[in-house]
Amino acid sequence: QVHLVESGGGLVQPGGSLGISCAVSGLSLDHYAVAWFRQAPGKEREGISCISAFDGSTYYADSVKDRFTISRPNAKNTVNLQMNSLTPEGRGLYFCVTPPPGGLSDYCVDFRPESFGSWGQGTQVTVSS
Repeated sequence: QVHLVESGGGLVQPGGSLGISCAVSGLSLDHYAVAWFRQAPGKEREGISCISAFDGSTYYADSVKDRFTISRPNAKNTVNLQMNSLTPEGRGLYFCVTPPPGGLSDYCVDFRPESFGSWGQGTQVTVSS
């Protein structure tokens, strides 16, 4: 059974930085891409970043490009998201997700929520002064 556990959320001031992590068990990230989604209050889930297992390529939504960095340190079953220059729009519940089993599991195909099969419970990020 696949489990994804996010950690590291908290309160940060506008302009500040925060790093969050996703620990994955039940599958190997050598063969599964990992994406981060964000859900702000009253809004739909938004895919913001993804790292491919095929070649380590990374992808970002325009809203976070050049400010957020996704990584998989030391090729372990953990994926990090470093968030810099946070704005109040960065507030929300952050989820890590993996694709369902299959031939495309290594790839970041798109940012549609239905493209992903396993979700964590989320970690809350609040951006406020």
